[in-house]
Amino acid sequence: MLGQMMEMPLTIGSLIAHAERYHTHTEIISVETTGERITSNWGEVGRNSRKLAYALRKLGIAGGDRCATIAWNNRRHLESYFGISGGGMVCHTINPRFSPEQLSFVVNDAEDQVLLFEQSFLPLVEKIYPLLKTVKHFVVMGPRDENIAQAIEGLLFYDELLTTGEADAPWPEVDERSASSLCYTSGTTGNPKGVLYSHRSTLMHTLVGNQPDGLALSAQDTVLPVVPMFHVNAWGVPYIAAANGCKLVLPGPNLDGKSILNLIDDTETTIALGVPTIWMNLLAALEASDSTLASLTRTVVGGAPLPPSMIPVFASYGVELLHAWGMTETSPVATINQFLQRHSALSDTEKTTLRTGQGRPLFGVDLRLLDENGELLPHDGKTQGDLQVRGHWVAKRYFGQDKDALTDDGWFDTGDVSTIDEDGFMIIRDRSKDIIKSGGEWISTVELENIAIAHPEIANAAVVAARHDKWDERPIVIAVKAPNMNPTEEDVLAFYKGKILSWQIPDAVIFVDNLPLGATGKVQKAELRKQFGEHLMDKGKQND
Repeated sequence: MLGQMMEMPLTIGSLIAHAERYHTHTEIISVETTGERITSNWGEVGRNSRKLAYALRKLGIAGGDRCATIAWNNRRHLESYFGISGGGMVCHTINPRFSPEQLSFVVNDAEDQVLLFEQSFLPLVEKIYPLLKTVKHFVVMGPRDENIAQAIEGLLFYDELLTTGEADAPWPEVDERSASSLCYTSGTTGNPKGVLYSHRSTLMHTLVGNQPDGLALSAQDTVLPVVPMFHVNAWGVPYIAAANGCKLVLPGPNLDGKSILNLIDDTETTIALGVPTIWMNLLAALEASDSTLASLTRTVVGGAPLPPSMIPVFASYGVELLHAWGMTETSPVATINQFLQRHSALSDTEKTTLRTGQGRPLFGVDLRLLDENGELLPHDGKTQGDLQVRGHWVAKRYFGQDKDALTDDGWFDTGDVSTIDEDGFMIIRDRSKDIIKSGGEWISTVELENIAIAHPEIANAAVVAARHDKWDERPIVIAVKAPNMNPTEEDVLAFYKGKILSWQIPDAVIFVDNLPLGATGKVQKAELRKQFGEHLMDKGKQND
């Protein structure tokens, strides 16, 4: 016998319709590329999203057609999120830090019909324009500007395009299983790969990912997603914010520590989300200011392992640091480090230790560990293996590919090396491509980086493998000195003593002005390996 309940499709259009109807006056603060702050609200965003949906239809864009965006976190990008997907089309967010070759590849691979972009990216679009095979309409995300109107034949302007839409028209009926958005992986090796989300997977991620043991955003929060909207849909925050009526702060292009600190204080942000480098820069700005982060209660950290040394520093300001984990293929949030009831009895030191992991899976996500022979490993918190995942919002295959991206028994291999304890708390020990095998023994770069970053005279650090004539690989530290500090290589190596086994201590420390970062703030270790991978071999030759 079937149940006798209503069936309503889980669609992105229903999210923005809810926000427009029940959170009309809740503010959305948007930092434009000019630095100007614009205040809008969910009511206006909802109306403009619907206008955009129907304006695109009038241009001949059909359901399922891909519409690309190249933009920072701001109001027009938010409207595009809901207008494109809610209108039955597919919102393809593009990482603007891709090389021109990668940019043209993803646009052509997606067969984008429309490209919406901010004026600051016009030189980039002009550069790839001759290479784009399918784009029919180019739209500048702003008002008409006669100075650039002739830059591309038939160039459209977002604000004018909206006037051709219909603010009162209903959202079209959309199958919840149909595609809603498209994100491409970072493409550190080979061409980026597309992950095509459905309305259903996005709504499932929205509803489950925001449970009390999830991100736990509410209508009483002011939420600042520093994570870019072109990076896995800003971790799903725009959708969660619409569902719950959060006040939303969109930071625009300036993501330096001082700008983010001022934005948090000025808007009374309660929750902010971003990668560790964002929070390192914020702490540096804090030290040079008189701010107390009075409004901030939580920061959610993801995209890279959380340096444990940051936890007590944020705690001194009354801010909880919450670790989460996921990837483009998991929509992205799969685990969050929320405590169990019995953990309330732990000491502060024990809680900090537990906080350094990526947490336990949300309902709808399952994890397992395998050894190099494909055998299941125990969840004992000690045995490490290859991490695999499955769930309601986990990719089955990559866009444009017929073959599934899963194991024969239906799991996705994450490329992470991890441990899982009996409660499901997972710790990423390293990326399989980053972990160092020295003399047949494994060394975690994450553990070595956490120690280096904890050094009071180090602002940031990365550890990579360097070739060694005896041990095959040995770890070396690439470090950025803290302002007005001048640590030596000996100082940093001495800091490791007593914290790890002696044979795991890195062989060298190289100081640089900056670490190479991708658009999402992740350290590009491939670049470091390319630059410094022969350091020990070269050093050995010099000593001969």
